Amino acid sequence: MEVVASAPGKVLIAGGYLVLERPNAGLVLSTTARFYAVVRPFRDSLPADSWAWAWTDVKVASPQLSREATYKLSLKKSTLQLTSARESANPFVEQAIQFSVAAAKATITDKERKDALDKLLLQGVSITILGCNDFYSYRKQIEARGLPLTPEVLLSLPPFSSITFNSEVANGTMTGEKCKPEVAKTGLGSSAAMTTSVVAALLHYLGAIDLSCPGQSSSDGSTGRDLNLVHAIAQSAHCIAQGKIGSGFDVSAAVYGSQRYIRFSPEILSSAQATGGTCLPDVVSDIVTRRWDHENTQFSLPPLMTLLLGEPGTGGTSTPSMVGSVKRWQKSDPEKSKDTWSKLGIANSALENQLRILKKLSEEHQEAYESVVRSCSRLTYGKWTEVATNQHQEVIVRSLLGARDAFLEIRLHMREMGIAAGVQIEPESQTKLLDATMNMEGVLLAGVPGAGGFDAVFSVTLGDASNAVASAWSSVGVLPLLVRGDHRGVSLEDADPRTREVSAAVSSIQIN
Repeated sequence: MEVVASAPGKVLIAGGYLVLERPNAGLVLSTTARFYAVVRPFRDSLPADSWAWAWTDVKVASPQLSREATYKLSLKKSTLQLTSARESANPFVEQAIQFSVAAAKATITDKERKDALDKLLLQGVSITILGCNDFYSYRKQIEARGLPLTPEVLLSLPPFSSITFNSEVANGTMTGEKCKPEVAKTGLGSSAAMTTSVVAALLHYLGAIDLSCPGQSSSDGSTGRDLNLVHAIAQSAHCIAQGKIGSGFDVSAAVYGSQRYIRFSPEILSSAQATGGTCLPDVVSDIVTRRWDHENTQFSLPPLMTLLLGEPGTGGTSTPSMVGSVKRWQKSDPEKSKDTWSKLGIANSALENQLRILKKLSEEHQEAYESVVRSCSRLTYGKWTEVATNQHQEVIVRSLLGARDAFLEIRLHMREMGIAAGVQIEPESQTKLLDATMNMEGVLLAGVPGAGGFDAVFSVTLGDASNAVASAWSSVGVLPLLVRGDHRGVSLEDADPRTREVSAAVSSIQIN
């Protein structure tokens, strides 16, 4: 028996900082970058004396990091004890395992399913974790080899590439010796996607949920309940692992996919935070019975729009540090900060409304919509009004320009907030790049995602304009990433993704 679950990374295109506080909303897009958790039995059969065991075995492998850890899992307390590890253990994985096992025990009540759960646990659990290359930065490796900063070079990397050589590249040496890796990332929410994939795979494997048809609503509402359980357990594990209760938009996107998100009340996790994740049976029983008050409503980009991300190569931004600075500014200047947040909230809502209007127009006037968007994709924004030849097309162009204006307003107030708080939310170097990008043909939006800083930039383009933007970014030293928007949340996969990649390669060879 093998279960494979995956969960996506995210991009927060609007709502940075505001999403930390209810009832402010954030617009978050899930992506094609996914983490995979492969769960299978640690041993094929049960030893004769296994009924008397108090502990069972858990093995966690992360091939890309050349890491492996083995644990003993308490069958009574659902807690782990590390027995051996190659490199340091991962607290996000550990909490995901503990919370998932405790949740399965708390939610499975009938005897037959409980007996099946006990048997699975006594067999032990083996977990393999894989992350798409998109989560990690390979920029230094590419530069060290003198290769161009293009998507084609990224595409030439093997899927699930090892990242053990990053520190060697960073130090300017290519000795071939394996050093502890410097794991440079692209800011797609890897810890949230990884935690969610492990929780989903374990809960399905242990029989607590059924993710076989996540896109379909069952008559008794069980599909929604299953996703809600994944969300509650993943949020809890992620918060305990990182030592604070964040907004949770990254975990919510990993579970439900692209959405308009309003955070849950932090008090929901007060019991888990107070105990630090100990007393797991009691903590998890409290978590699964509480009413989670987060809001996630469906949201996605309108048709013929493409999300593009770029890595400027001046990374090193600390999101917690930036958030801390903004919070200190809020306390020191409450009147100004409240005014700025109010203006940001209005601009965020305006952007959301225009994008929703455009999606509705694409459904009600498909031909006019497609004609306008394809025409605008070949023009700078100043000429978009010229393509409208009837009333429907005028409305579409007006909404495109409305979305653009709202986003410029967002950028303005984010910069003002950064200056006031003493942090570079949109650094000057990024501003020049983003302004130049927004003045290109077919570009609707260009900004810094999430909390901002130096780590990444994104754009939303019309039609096929993303190719020109990628080329322009490459020419100024910005590495265009392969990741794109994908509305799906957590999913049950049919096989280990490495097997699928090998099969695809073999098929390609046979066809050629």
